[in-house]
Amino acid sequence: MDRRVRVFALFLIVCFVLLFLQLGNVQVRQSKALSRSPYAGRTGGDPFAGDRGEILSSDGVVLAKSTPSNGLYPYQRVYPQGSLFADITGYVNVVDANVTTGLEAEYGNPLGTTSSSQYLLVHQYPSHGLKGVLTSRSGTDSITTTVSYKLQRVAQQALGSDRGAVVALDPQNGNILAMYANPSYDPNRLAAHDPAAVNKYFASLNPNSGTGALANGVTYQTHPPGSTFKIVTSSAIYDTMPSLAARTYPYESSTSLPNTTQVLHNFDNEKCGGSLLVAFVVSCDTTYGEIGLALGPKNLAGEAGRFGFNQVPPIDLPPSEVSASNFPKASTFSPNDPFLAYSAIGQGNVQESALQDALVAGAIADGGTMMTPHLLSHVIDDQGNIVASYHPHRWLQATSPATAAAVRTMMLGVVADPNGTGSGIGFPPSLHVAGKTGTAQASVNGVCTDNWFVAIAPAGPGQTPKVAVAAFVPYQPGLSCASTGAASAGPVVRQVLDAALGYGG
Repeated sequence: MDRRVRVFALFLIVCFVLLFLQLGNVQVRQSKALSRSPYAGRTGGDPFAGDRGEILSSDGVVLAKSTPSNGLYPYQRVYPQGSLFADITGYVNVVDANVTTGLEAEYGNPLGTTSSSQYLLVHQYPSHGLKGVLTSRSGTDSITTTVSYKLQRVAQQALGSDRGAVVALDPQNGNILAMYANPSYDPNRLAAHDPAAVNKYFASLNPNSGTGALANGVTYQTHPPGSTFKIVTSSAIYDTMPSLAARTYPYESSTSLPNTTQVLHNFDNEKCGGSLLVAFVVSCDTTYGEIGLALGPKNLAGEAGRFGFNQVPPIDLPPSEVSASNFPKASTFSPNDPFLAYSAIGQGNVQESALQDALVAGAIADGGTMMTPHLLSHVIDDQGNIVASYHPHRWLQATSPATAAAVRTMMLGVVADPNGTGSGIGFPPSLHVAGKTGTAQASVNGVCTDNWFVAIAPAGPGQTPKVAVAAFVPYQPGLSCASTGAASAGPVVRQVLDAALGYGG
């Protein structure tokens, strides 16, 4: 009798083991294949055609939601803010091979209809305890972002009709507070259930150009950063050759370059020189060209790498929507290479995204630490419970606190010094803005200018900067061919920074 009980108990144990193995096989290993099966219901586990959770701004505005539909599919994905958040939310296109972009793709599993047990197993987010694991619950989760609707509107209005990009982040935790670029697009038209209309609109966006509305202007597109790169070059001085900070540099309008008959001119042939602080405040190209040559390719390229160049920023968007900024490898330069002078002032082969420029400024704001940029704040289940939250963490240690403090002081002079290139932008003195202009002669055969401005605030002595903002405004019809970063990008940064810190009404 005892033997039969033991055999039966062993049989039950084996059955339970097999049952759990099959559950894991169906829910995890085969989940994607089963959801795409022609025998699967379109309203069940299909995350594209079925119901999906909402995407919300940090201040509670709905950025994406699903509504019942009598059309081709039972639910229609809707983006109430239109083009305002297109680069962030992305879109769900159910009529073209289930294409998703942006946060819709990055967080497609929690947003799509799913069971809580499968979601917890696959993503290993914090559960509600044992009950949460064992209870079968069907529903959709929503995500709250770090982006403020109010600040995003200010960013859009600041750019107006100009092409360009602007991004604001919290340098202490990496929260993206605003992220907008022109041109943009209407994700509603790409989520429609009319295949012909969707394809026509998609083709109108010049999708293969790499510079159209579908190519994220903040995270994907890169451009020569001009003199905003002098933040990195200045950091390289303090980190690798501090003796260069004590030199007095020639007062000149141009400087000869080695191994060539060419000379490097200052913007508009202005004369400048003197101390490093003065050269930075007035953005003296001749001084920084000479500094680049003195630093050498190994020091300058190494510093750029520590600030994240040649690495893809780990923001929570699909990898295809984010680009690495570029600084040439040290091995590409020959001894006394004249092109190193141009690289030191952010021209030549140097390319940077608006996100990267904001991260550079953010590292200076946070004592040399570059936090991981991110858009997710937390995940909410259909019962209103927070089931996962983002935990800020460091991406890179770009430089030392001492170097960051020294460069921050120089950036304060750009705005506060009457001779500084950012002095006329109009920041309230009480805001204690530290900034850097960038004017890259990169457009229209190298004659016209692409314009940048980056800033952190409040950045006075003893203050902790809460916001870092970067704006890029390229040359375009309607702008002066000889515009500057202060004139074109400065006002964009001022409006976003003022709004982020409660200034300007």
